[in-house]
Amino acid sequence: MRSPLPLLLLLLLPALPAAAHDLTVTDVLIVVAADGRVVVDVKADLDALALGAAASADSAQLAAALGALPAEELAARLERLEGLFERRLRLRADGRPIPLRVRFPQYGGPRPPAVEPSLLGLVARLEGQLPVGATRITFQASRAFPPVHLTILDQAAAGGRRELLEQGAESTPYRLGEAAQELDRSTVAGRYLVLGFLHILPAGLDHVLFVLGLFLLSARFAPLLWQISAFTVAHTLTLALSSYGLLSLPPRVVEPMIALSIAWVAVENVVSRELRPWRPLVVFAFGLLHGLGFAGVLAELGLPRQELATALLAFNAGVELGQLAVVALAFLAVGWARHRPWYRRRLTLPASALIAAAGLALFADRIAG
Repeated sequence: MRSPLPLLLLLLLPALPAAAHDLTVTDVLIVVAADGRVVVDVKADLDALALGAAASADSAQLAAALGALPAEELAARLERLEGLFERRLRLRADGRPIPLRVRFPQYGGPRPPAVEPSLLGLVARLEGQLPVGATRITFQASRAFPPVHLTILDQAAAGGRRELLEQGAESTPYRLGEAAQELDRSTVAGRYLVLGFLHILPAGLDHVLFVLGLFLLSARFAPLLWQISAFTVAHTLTLALSSYGLLSLPPRVVEPMIALSIAWVAVENVVSRELRPWRPLVVFAFGLLHGLGFAGVLAELGLPRQELATALLAFNAGVELGQLAVVALAFLAVGWARHRPWYRRRLTLPASALIAAAGLALFADRIAG
């Protein structure tokens, strides 16, 4: 019976370049005026959404493609785009939806000079009115949007709040008319724990491949334990140092090196039958790089100043749970065969070769990018 692991890796290979650290953030600013008017600004690549293209596509080409459309078709796409925001974003007052009108203020108007070429701009603006007597508001974006970095400004109270929401989550109710409000520690911990886990499964395919490379080396559990422990200690160290501003390397250096670490571990699986004395040290060094990769994600997500340590620890715990889930799934898939005489020939060698190819493909893509 053939193992499903090499086949699974083969199916994942075409998606590798697009899957590396793809955890982006949707910036949302809600301004509540003293007279009850509400303005919700959502930062998004409107050209890509209107064309149904990937956000990573060339901005100038997207703008040119939209500009070349006949007026009737462009109007139809704008109407569908307005409907998309109306359906997938929800602002509620005391549990009841607030009707919102959608427009694109940068379309046909001035925009900051630093903005990349765009026809529709990068801001969708939704406007509405609070019902009389409203006491609380909540915001929710559908899972079609990345995690939301939400900022609420309450002009009547000269207050507000910042909050990070995982995909599809509704915000904590904001009490209108009160001074600046902070999230409690348990809410921060829960949110960052989930985000840390999601960065491994399903968003962290490069980290998943690295952990699988560690898993494949030996049929014995002890070598895996040594490697996972070295990797965990290392990435925890650099994640903490980077988050506190004590260590920094640019992503253009870190990301290609992470890709090479995947290939290195996989190639060593092919040339070595068992754990060499230096392997945990090499894994530790690669763990330092992966920790800087995790730190880059946290920098993008943002860390709450009041609960920085809580968010950092929770995110790291979520990463660890994600890695343990990868190991557990690998054991469920092929653990029954780890002591069979054909394990290395039928599983370790072909799966490691696929992982090595994936690592090199990621490296080439990140160098080119």
